[in-house]
Amino acid sequence: MIETTVVLLATGLGLGWLPWAPGTFGSLIGLPLAWWLMGLSPRRRVVTLAILLTFAVPLCHWASRWLGGGDLSQIVADEYLAFPVVVLGLAAVRRPWVLGAAFVLYRLFDIAKLPPIGQLEAIGGGLGIVLDDLVAALYAWALLAIGIALWRRR
Repeated sequence: MIETTVVLLATGLGLGWLPWAPGTFGSLIGLPLAWWLMGLSPRRRVVTLAILLTFAVPLCHWASRWLGGGDLSQIVADEYLAFPVVVLGLAAVRRPWVLGAAFVLYRLFDIAKLPPIGQLEAIGGGLGIVLDDLVAALYAWALLAIGIALWRRR
């Protein structure tokens, strides 16, 4: 029962089992999660996100162990729980096009695995699985914040 629940959550309610782009489809769960978090006060948003990311580490760890080990493509909880970091503190994200841009940037950084993203997976376990997505989200956040700032100066 516990193993089934953990695997179900880790695979994004089954989206991780899709044969094509499971990480991208799994990340879609992060869109409503990010939208919901934006409705919270900044302090509650940060605390809730910290709790979710902390929860993601053992969730991904145990799912990985039960599914065969490593950062498996079927495990997408790291994607959908890290995505809201991209929009953290960005008020402009309430515009759908900005949220869409955040999603695209996040997926590009997660797929490209720029340093040190690729190296973080080597940490292993749930921590390595989550950290690479967290850093991809931070890269996307930085680029989005710069883009919004430049757009506003125009």
